[in-house]
Amino acid sequence: MDVTNRFVLDFAMRYARQRASVRILDFGCGAGRLVEAGLAAGLKMAGADVYYGGSRTRAEAEQSGLLGSVIREIHDGRLDFEDATFDLLVNNQVMEHVEDLDAVLEELHRVLKPGGTMLSLFPSRDVFREGHIGIPFAHRLSRGSRLRFLYTWGLRSLGLGAWKEEAPTCRQWAVGKLAWIDTYTHYRSRREIRASFQRYFSSRFCESDYIRYRLLDRPGRQALAWFAGLPGVAPLARAVFRKLAFLVIVSEKAVG
Repeated sequence: MDVTNRFVLDFAMRYARQRASVRILDFGCGAGRLVEAGLAAGLKMAGADVYYGGSRTRAEAEQSGLLGSVIREIHDGRLDFEDATFDLLVNNQVMEHVEDLDAVLEELHRVLKPGGTMLSLFPSRDVFREGHIGIPFAHRLSRGSRLRFLYTWGLRSLGLGAWKEEAPTCRQWAVGKLAWIDTYTHYRSRREIRASFQRYFSSRFCESDYIRYRLLDRPGRQALAWFAGLPGVAPLARAVFRKLAFLVIVSEKAVG
């Protein structure tokens, strides 16, 4: 399991230790690996996903035997759970694929218990590198423009890009990958994201927690983690991290 999923699992385990009978939902769980890890760790964890056309994870979830029971498929934007079912919601690299962010947040608000918490990790439009195809600024250039195509094709020809084996030529790769991000990603500014989240939850940005976890995830980095947490260094570290990686948002649903 990669470091980001380990962070999410650690967050869930720490949350569960502080409360009794905590129920957790991994929204956008994909193949369900985090759900499996949570169950193995003794957590009461479920998953949900729409399994959109740009993902190949549905078959993996089905093979695991979890789909249809622990993992529920989302239909028509509706989660197959009753109101106020979960104490904790987590979502990792999901919200940039959501077309109607407010509708999704409203549905997540519905299934979260009053006083419950949600952890969200996903990139804003401000991020430098488009992480799904590995090309810097590909998501920020005008859709359909020849400049963006030539730029992406050129960088792929220089060796940049992700999932390179999925197309026989650099040109075909550029065409296919740009079509993928145009179809399946919806990037928003940090201001837009904050406004949407605040309509449904009380939210705060917590990138410093992830930075500290990631530094401590490798031996010998305690000094770096301490340095990154210093008052003068922390804001700069957060700003750089948001440009290079993603946002980390902890949200809470009001009681009553």
